[in-house]
Amino acid sequence: TSPLVMAAPASEAAAAEPAAPALTEEETQYIAWATKFVGSLNLQKGEIQLPDGVAKITVPDNFYYLSPEDTERVLAEAWGNPAGQKTLGMLFPAEFTPVDKGAWGVTIEYSEDGYVSDEDAHEMDFNALLQDMKEDTAADNEDRVNAGYEAIELIGWAAQPYYDSASHKLHWAQELKFGEAEENTLNYNIRVLGRKGYLLMNFIADMEQLPEIERNRDTVLAMAEFNDGFRYDQFDPEYDKMAAYGI
Repeated sequence: TSPLVMAAPASEAAAAEPAAPALTEEETQYIAWATKFVGSLNLQKGEIQLPDGVAKITVPDNFYYLSPEDTERVLAEAWGNPAGQKTLGMLFPAEFTPVDKGAWGVTIEYSEDGYVSDEDAHEMDFNALLQDMKEDTAADNEDRVNAGYEAIELIGWAAQPYYDSASHKLHWAQELKFGEAEENTLNYNIRVLGRKGYLLMNFIADMEQLPEIERNRDTVLAMAEFNDGFRYDQFDPEYDKMAAYGI
């Protein structure tokens, strides 16, 4: 998945009370835009079937879900990522709107590349993987800059990667620097293996929010589950395709 940035508010007015004195015209315009933007989003809760029919999420009252269409708008219009991000939607803690200072979110994607065997999980070389990812990220920067976006530097692991063989989940957390931003960005990826592919849940936040993400990680992961017939333990080697790669 491409690294995603959580843009800072367009101005400090985003964190100010609307009645704060001496707002500039730019700040006033931003508040008006943010109010209209947030009001246009459809915040959903409860049991939601994800668009591809492979999985569902059960969203409690202290979170909300945005559709793929609303997610695309948040990522591109509010957070400054390239347009065209394809997701199954996004989760947010209910205490934040996507444009609030301190907000963080979790994108949901699905890759149907086939059943990923975890027999080689013990052979993973995370240092070699990190080096490959740094090179790939750097190689993509010319196209990003030419398209008008900030260059990205993959700083390193934000937390030690690991594979949970009991739940079939691969965890890795990247620390990223976008352009000249003072605060580095956290992309905490968790791949949940299924019968025909995997769900990718990516927590997007500021690096300083890593402890908060780790506190909420298991709660968020528990919201998503594969539908019957798509679970990892339902793989049938006689009928199902194997992925061309392992863990």
